Amino acid sequence: MQSLLDPAVLFFALGVFAGLVRSNLEMPAAISKFLSIYLLMALGLKGGFALAASGFTASVASSLGLAVLLAVVVPLVGYALLRRMLSGFNAAAVAATYGSVSAVTFVTATQYLESQSVPYGGYMAAAMALMESPAIILAVMLANALRQRQAVPASHAAQMVGVSPSGAATLAGPGSLGASGSATAGKAGPPLSVGKILHESFTDGTQLLLLGAMVIGLVTGDAGKAAMQPFSGDLFKGMLCLFLLDMGLSTARNLPAVRKQSPWLLAYAVLGPLVHAGLALALAWLAQVPAGDAALLMVLAASASYIAVPAVVRYAIPEADPSLYVSLSLGVTFPLNILVGIPLYTQVVLRLWGG
Repeated sequence: MQSLLDPAVLFFALGVFAGLVRSNLEMPAAISKFLSIYLLMALGLKGGFALAASGFTASVASSLGLAVLLAVVVPLVGYALLRRMLSGFNAAAVAATYGSVSAVTFVTATQYLESQSVPYGGYMAAAMALMESPAIILAVMLANALRQRQAVPASHAAQMVGVSPSGAATLAGPGSLGASGSATAGKAGPPLSVGKILHESFTDGTQLLLLGAMVIGLVTGDAGKAAMQPFSGDLFKGMLCLFLLDMGLSTARNLPAVRKQSPWLLAYAVLGPLVHAGLALALAWLAQVPAGDAALLMVLAASASYIAVPAVVRYAIPEADPSLYVSLSLGVTFPLNILVGIPLYTQVVLRLWGG
């Protein structure tokens, strides 16, 4: 109950309430973008300062290694299960969404750990960055494999799909409007190379800012930490509250789309993160990583991306339905983790680790 009285969680609840009662409360898009940039920059700096203090130890390597392992296993297992309920392209898109991570969920978890006086490694920000891309890459590979299997019986239809020299298809997924403005079912874009996805993932502005800020924190160390404390420390909680207020408004806007989803998919959006968190817990227990790191691994494994993955998947897998993976991640899993998941995962770890 104490976790629900945290100001950040209460501002998130306020945003949801404002959206549900159709208040005219609104966060300007420019402010929302500024807040996300601030949080990523501050998080990267904190991680760099912590890594400068601790050095690259065996514990650091273990936590980062588990993060990468989870980033590969979770989307593969998710795809195998979702394929029983959805088309291949939709299953790949949803698996990528749940195999990747939510930066806001991670930031909220770090604040919860600090409020509970649970130490954690600032280098876990690097774990978050490492976990973002593998799921996207795997989803694109799965989608490309599906297209290749469909290419032989549909080779005559493929010749009718207009593809620009740059490789962008003029026709999108089933029932959607392509560049020509006409709705055409069953048309897919050309296979997208993994190299291009890797380039876009690692040069994405959010990734670049997070990792760049971490490097700056690592290089400047204690002197940089003291200089940046008013910015990355004192202001952090207030900025997070503002951002979660905006996320609450976004969550409320996505609830109508959630009600249209299959009960089986809603069950996956609720139970899938719990299973993923349980897998992270088992691996962290076997590797005996520190309690704070274990809790954050559970949070990362249980989170779902609602910004980075949808932005890439809309282009890389146009056959998938965006309303499906966005509504599930933002309308169900995100509030579940913010309100219940983070304190639950933390308390389970503290009991098992004897904290």
